[in-house]
Amino acid sequence: MRNTPLHYALLIALGGTSSPLFAQESAPEPASPEACFALDFDAARLACYDKALGRGPADTRAADAAASAALMARKEAKALDEQNPRRNELFAHDELDSLAANAGRGSLLDSRWELAKDSKLGLFQLRAYKPVYLLPAFWSSKPNVMPHSPNPNNSVTAPEELDGTELKFQLSFKTKVTENLFGDNGDIWVGYTQSSRWQAYNSELSRPFRETNYEPEVMLTFRNGYSLFGWNGRMTGISLNHQSNGRSDPLSRSWNRVIFNVGLDRENWAIMLRPWYRIPESRSEDNNPDIEDYIGRGDATLVYNHKGHELALTGRHSLRSGDRAHGSVQLDYGFPINNLLRGHVQVFDGYGESMIDYNHRATYIGVGVSLLEWF
Repeated sequence: MRNTPLHYALLIALGGTSSPLFAQESAPEPASPEACFALDFDAARLACYDKALGRGPADTRAADAAASAALMARKEAKALDEQNPRRNELFAHDELDSLAANAGRGSLLDSRWELAKDSKLGLFQLRAYKPVYLLPAFWSSKPNVMPHSPNPNNSVTAPEELDGTELKFQLSFKTKVTENLFGDNGDIWVGYTQSSRWQAYNSELSRPFRETNYEPEVMLTFRNGYSLFGWNGRMTGISLNHQSNGRSDPLSRSWNRVIFNVGLDRENWAIMLRPWYRIPESRSEDNNPDIEDYIGRGDATLVYNHKGHELALTGRHSLRSGDRAHGSVQLDYGFPINNLLRGHVQVFDGYGESMIDYNHRATYIGVGVSLLEWF
């Protein structure tokens, strides 16, 4: 009998993609598998068992090959069905659909966004989003002692005695609220990120929190399955994003955006491209009318992850020329210290390290520990 793409799809699936779903969260090394039983959250318990039993991630290449073969087989089966409507195909089309929907299972982006059909872990469970870290030493080359804005109601008139070294931390998580909105694709996530800069060593000012940024958002994400210059297009998404510092005038800063998201990966690399559109506000109520010319109109994050070491490079730009050309670059490096602790180094240069500093340029260097990285 002639081997068709359908046969290849099933052979690849049986041989290479039958392992359990890829555990997302990092977990400490347990003393024994029995120790994992005490964990309440399903994802954390699964990750613990994987650590204890030495299980590795799924073979993404096998899943991609099976999905590609399934798509070819589906086209072939459709053509045969059109030629012979009474034909009884041995393998149902839904099996091919299932293989195609598992493209990218075990990839970096799948590990965070549950893109593949068999990677989905259900609704209303907390998942990692952006990095979570604590930087006890966060140094600035030029503290912003007099924040200003084109809106006269949002400019400080007297300087504040700020320390050049402070403490910074970031918390971030998300949860899925709707799954498979369009057939076997399309998930809605709700995310929240908070980053704080604390003048913990400034006793003269009673150690205040200098700036805290709050960022809730709602995201609609879709699984993709295309290739581009050796990269695998894994996901696209659109989100409604609010970011503010929750302060009163003249220190209030805020904006609302519609953010488009494109995610690609290959082996140990991932890239996220995020152009955005700012939702307009009335000029009298806009705390920061020129924020797009400084924080930018989009960003790109390139991540390399290998054996517990992760490098992430994020760049932003205003996408304008001349006096309106501004942007920033941030480098994060996370590395293992022991089974429970990770080190984290952050370097930022440019505009908009925080909302209050959106039009203030400086270099920042932070050193500390992290609980979660991008992947």
